[in-house]
Amino acid sequence: MTMIAMALGTAGMIGAAPAQPPRTQPDASVHQIRLQTARFQDVEVALAENYIPAPFCETAEMMGRDPAEGGMGVHYFRPDLLGLTSQPGERVDGVGTHTDFSQPAVLVYEPQADGSLELVAVENLVFKSAWDAQHGGRRPSFRGRIYNEMADDPSTPVDEAHGFAPHYDLHIWVHRANPNGLYAQFNPDVTCDHAPSMDAHH
Repeated sequence: MTMIAMALGTAGMIGAAPAQPPRTQPDASVHQIRLQTARFQDVEVALAENYIPAPFCETAEMMGRDPAEGGMGVHYFRPDLLGLTSQPGERVDGVGTHTDFSQPAVLVYEPQADGSLELVAVENLVFKSAWDAQHGGRRPSFRGRIYNEMADDPSTPVDEAHGFAPHYDLHIWVHRANPNGLYAQFNPDVTCDHAPSMDAHH
């Protein structure tokens, strides 16, 4: 929690009608997001556009989930898009309500064996208190997919919200196929095995 805050303080068929594609199937809008974010395959571009790396690589296991769900990776955040208000040492919080995936608030990278980073997903995250104040508790959605709601359970030893205040988030795995689904939180084909040992929490 403290390390993250410090890093960020310095995100059916009817009649003859054709069946609708499943919500996990990419469509033109998802392909467009892939194209619009392709420049971030070079992490130096992300840094130049003011994305800040979180200090560790995240997995399902570190958030109290089944390890078989896989990993997320290393998150790079845009503090301005998240509207961050927290101070170092506090749980990360903010007032941003940004949900435009053409310029995502968060980029997700997988550490590689050679020390490089490979872009695997994009994400938007909005803090629950700020979003609910504007939308009356109706969670954000993308193409009918409702964002996940994340909050830490203080009765467990793990931090289910990975250092963040209660929030809504949604990943789109536009740069790495995900057997769990296009919008799943974790990807079994993403690993933190090559993250620096001091930063890999898995």
